[in-house]
Amino acid sequence: MRLRPPRPASIVIGRAARALTRLRGGSGSAFPGLVVEKLDPSFLARTLAQLPRGVVVVSGTNGKTTTTKMVVELLRGQGLKVFTNRSGSNFTRGVVASLVGDLGLRGRLDADIAVLELDEAHAVHFVRAVAPQYALLLNVMRDQLDRFGEIDTTARLLRSIAAATTDGVVLNREDPRVAAIAESLGEQQVRHFGLAPQLRSHFPSDDDHHSAAAAGPGGEDAEHADAAHTDSPDADVVLTALKDQGGTFRIDGEELTTRLSVNGAYNTYNAAAALALVRLVMGEALNPSALLDSLTRVTPAFGRGESLTVEGQPVDLVLVKNPAGFRLGLSSFSAQGVATMIAINDDYADGRDMSWLWDVSFDSLADDGVAMVSGVRTYDMALRLSYDDVSIDALNPDLKTALDEFLSAHPQQPKRIFCTYTAMLGLRRHLSAYTHVEEFA
Repeated sequence: MRLRPPRPASIVIGRAARALTRLRGGSGSAFPGLVVEKLDPSFLARTLAQLPRGVVVVSGTNGKTTTTKMVVELLRGQGLKVFTNRSGSNFTRGVVASLVGDLGLRGRLDADIAVLELDEAHAVHFVRAVAPQYALLLNVMRDQLDRFGEIDTTARLLRSIAAATTDGVVLNREDPRVAAIAESLGEQQVRHFGLAPQLRSHFPSDDDHHSAAAAGPGGEDAEHADAAHTDSPDADVVLTALKDQGGTFRIDGEELTTRLSVNGAYNTYNAAAALALVRLVMGEALNPSALLDSLTRVTPAFGRGESLTVEGQPVDLVLVKNPAGFRLGLSSFSAQGVATMIAINDDYADGRDMSWLWDVSFDSLADDGVAMVSGVRTYDMALRLSYDDVSIDALNPDLKTALDEFLSAHPQQPKRIFCTYTAMLGLRRHLSAYTHVEEFA
């Protein structure tokens, strides 16, 4: 049965809610969606049913925002019109809010396909209303366990998303919990993205990290984690080398090297995931020559390796959410000659349990030290740094004041800020007083 487009009244009310939210200083990325969902519960399904190429869902603990942005750019490079929840709100109401902004008053969506970043738990609610044609499942980490209870709960959520997907699923070969999802699937096509053996130590899975930590260097558990890769399935796209500002990918037996505008080794691995997904979606219609060209044009998602300029010097924002992400962030960028700030909050969107900071080694910051520590967990972070003999120039829990002091103290030096999610949002708002900051709402 063909679903009718959404009612014009729902769109008008949603836009009014968005305007009111922005007038009161909010982003308008969630509340309008909540209003529309209450008034018109089938709004989401009826709207997305218009899309001839269906819906793609991107989910997992880390990398959703940047990978989604890569997928969107790659599909546009293949000639498709793509709708995405660019607001950064990865709950279902955030998708609805984004739709309200893009729809014409007659309820028509000018797109061929939707690519949606969705939080693991909310993706499960989403797929009950809208069955995606394709899903990309990135990883499972001990992130925000206060929300999901345990890491296996997150894996079960991703498994539910895959089960509801109709056409094809792309899985991370190097994450054992994600790779195992393939065993529970039926008719869906399954593809993998992965790493060459020499790179696996740069991107440890959650199990790799905890096995190595428990066993110590060269311990039995660490050897067992390496042995677990021997039965891994073939991957459609394999990251084989990390380059300065780029990487090399093995695709169809050919080694292809490209530069990337996004920073960090983790974003290079995200590119492998995006390439594998787009190859699956496009099938025989794929234009291979356009793939890497499109990839070079992807700019960093807000706060994910984003680089701003203040008084002629770069200010890089690096989002950190868990031990693996923080370790990769520290290893991806040299601390030499850079003024470093760390801002740690523990709001709901960050995860309330910050004990994971003790699973990160900060030795790489010891030589130059940290210029400023800020955020709700300023003193927890400062204590953790002291155990790695990292000197700290200043502490200030207030983000705005801390940022002002940090920028003022290092006017002629490149700067880097490692920050949790809500700290990143606050810092971006304050940075808009110094430089142009791209809107994401």
